[in-house]
Amino acid sequence: MTRKELFHIAQNWFDQQGWKPFAFQKESWTAFLQEKHGLLNAPTGSGKTYALWFPIVLNYIKNNPDYKTKHKKGLKAIWITPLRALSQEIKQSAERITKDLDTQMTVGIRTGDTSTKERSRQKTAMPDLLITTPESLQLLLSSKGYDKVFKDCSAIVVDEWHELLGTKRGVQMELGLSRLKTICPDLRIWGISATIGNLEQAREVLLGPTSEALQNSVLVKAKLNKKITVKSIIPKQMETFPWRGHLGLHLLEDAVPIINNSKTTLLFTNTRSQCEIWFQKILEKHPEYAGELAMHHGSVNKETRIWVEQAIRNESLKAVVCTSSLDLGVDFAPVETVVQIGGPKGVARFLQRAGRSGHRPGKESVIHFLPTHAMELIEASAMQQAVKKEAVEDRIPYLNSYDVLLQYLTTLAVSDGFYPHEIYTEIKQTFCYQGITEDEWQWLLNFLVMGSQSLKTYDEYQKVEVGTDGKFKVNNRGIAMRHRFQIGTIVGDAVVAVRYQKGGYIGSIEEYFISKLTPGDVFTFAGRNLEFIRIKGMQAHVRNSNKRTNKVPSWMGGRLSFSAQMSELLRQELYTAEWEPAKQSDEIRSLAPMFAKQREESIVPKPDEFLIETFKTRDGYHHIFYPFEGRAVHEAMSSLLSYRISLLSPITCSLAFNDYGFEMLSDKPIDIQQVLDNDLFSTDYMLSDLQKSLNSNEMARRKFRDIAVISGMVFTGYPDKGIKMKHLQSSSQLLFDVFKDFEPDNLLYQQAFTETFEHQLEEGRLRMALERIAEQEIVWKQCKNPTPFSFPIITDRLREKLSNEKLADRIKRMTKILMK
Repeated sequence: MTRKELFHIAQNWFDQQGWKPFAFQKESWTAFLQEKHGLLNAPTGSGKTYALWFPIVLNYIKNNPDYKTKHKKGLKAIWITPLRALSQEIKQSAERITKDLDTQMTVGIRTGDTSTKERSRQKTAMPDLLITTPESLQLLLSSKGYDKVFKDCSAIVVDEWHELLGTKRGVQMELGLSRLKTICPDLRIWGISATIGNLEQAREVLLGPTSEALQNSVLVKAKLNKKITVKSIIPKQMETFPWRGHLGLHLLEDAVPIINNSKTTLLFTNTRSQCEIWFQKILEKHPEYAGELAMHHGSVNKETRIWVEQAIRNESLKAVVCTSSLDLGVDFAPVETVVQIGGPKGVARFLQRAGRSGHRPGKESVIHFLPTHAMELIEASAMQQAVKKEAVEDRIPYLNSYDVLLQYLTTLAVSDGFYPHEIYTEIKQTFCYQGITEDEWQWLLNFLVMGSQSLKTYDEYQKVEVGTDGKFKVNNRGIAMRHRFQIGTIVGDAVVAVRYQKGGYIGSIEEYFISKLTPGDVFTFAGRNLEFIRIKGMQAHVRNSNKRTNKVPSWMGGRLSFSAQMSELLRQELYTAEWEPAKQSDEIRSLAPMFAKQREESIVPKPDEFLIETFKTRDGYHHIFYPFEGRAVHEAMSSLLSYRISLLSPITCSLAFNDYGFEMLSDKPIDIQQVLDNDLFSTDYMLSDLQKSLNSNEMARRKFRDIAVISGMVFTGYPDKGIKMKHLQSSSQLLFDVFKDFEPDNLLYQQAFTETFEHQLEEGRLRMALERIAEQEIVWKQCKNPTPFSFPIITDRLREKLSNEKLADRIKRMTKILMK
């Protein structure tokens, strides 16, 4: 069949639906049928699934002209999705095409949610088109004879590639692809990505920087002018002293008309606990929403989540309070409006959420921004600019993740075994391991066979055996079984299942929250008030309770930091307050009373100024610095500066930081002039000072726990018989200390430090921030009282120490004194 005839089949199908294919869809079909690889850059809701399912099916038709009467069995294409929630949606799109075109092709799903029965059925007969996750793909590679399963596979599509890039799941994908390229002679690799700053690099990481695939590839861009409108909810009463910690509930009544005026509204919160609280409060104040309001976050059980997703599609819900669990590709046409509660901390996340509304090509997306405190209106203003300028972040790919590589090599050793020279050639072509040396490779192979130098006397670390022919293989069934249970790179805090005493699974909560409860305590979870009875194994038993409570689980992932792009936009908006009144947004104008109050004691900085404020309260001497660079950079910078100051004069201080700045609180004043005269913001010796300043050992030790789990040195336990977090913690800490004392050149030990500095503390951004500050004029203001800018930082620190009621009282008193 000619390409023209194939296109005619596709065109007919679109005509029957009453649709018209977009230029980018046709471009993808052409490139795919020309046997090219590629990256498709298209927003959610633009028809990207049809851009790639279609050519996969057309390619099968082309190679099997009698496809209507004879069916050639076997796996033909794999579609990788990072979220299990999306798999149903993708399956429906594929089935629509395969059924309408009478191809007899079957479509199957294989994720963590797939039943054992379905899995064993797939073992005997794979579906033609398989939808799976990065983890499940690795599991397939760990089964015997996987090369025969994959040999006729003609395509692999990695959906939402921007979400995987810059994470270890992305590295896992790079390794999986490096293997498939070898065993599938006709494989075409395609990625689908929303807009990110480094699209070209994203294609390079997907296909391999030196590979032939990259040479024979295209970047297809969907030029769909999606209109995004950002509307800020500006409080009628503007607080002059904004403080964190009141979750935006004072604006709850402003959100109600928005909900009432739309078919369906998604209310996005940044944390699961905020999601729980908003859900409770809306129902408390507006019982008429009962049955029409739902909640969706990653810790609520699967059945409830699926029910909520279905109810949105059926238009039976008025509003859903959710977290990032609904960020990605689920296609909800009825959603008209999105409300973002609190700053989303990153441009890409904000645009992704905005795109959930008006989820049809050509439809306008409307997103309302509800600030949880006054300063967040500056973020709202920055978001308006981001939408105008179409500014998006880069996603920085990982390099040399030895833990993921060890897991992958064990996977290959568990299935059919591997020859090191073959696999070395493959992994050298990936982006992550392009710089790996022969010595490092030998070290990793030794590690698989003997455990590291300092562990070689312990049998449990010797997993892989080398055959007489030089093949590396796992022969022990127990080791193989444990490895399969632990495939994956997402290491969360240990979670405890929450169940009713009489059975009935509600969801999961992190262990550290449950460990603080005593029997009889009532907490809110999944929209219910639950009384804690006891903990049994890795399960918390509860019963429903009528008691009111203000205990809400908090999850460790709750604190996001500004992205570099967001910090830059935020500073530009803030500078208009003093510098360019003509360019001020409504949000910045609405903050006039706060800026006026700030000027009474201090200044609102201009682009060439860096502000430091000092004042004394009953808590001690406060020294506050304002880089406006985001929490992660401030955590590192505050440690670095406090270390450098301690070299000048011995002083103890406690540190607090938020996205706008950081505070050093000490029992005696710091001579800021002496600090400035000693060139404290210098980037010289930055790394070694950072290592000494931070408890970098402590942070690396925490990182090492994940590395130890991913590389398989520490076993997390079988399902339902998980190993308690404190045991995991102690086993990994023990290993960390052994390497620190006896084997400091251990690659996994070193990786813990590299990751701490590069990913957690964003060392590159810290360096750039220090260079920027060095160019600015430093303005030191000695204030009598706390300023509006300092207020959120001080109150955040108090929150660590005081209960919510006491904190609110203390803040009322402080505000009263300051407003006199």
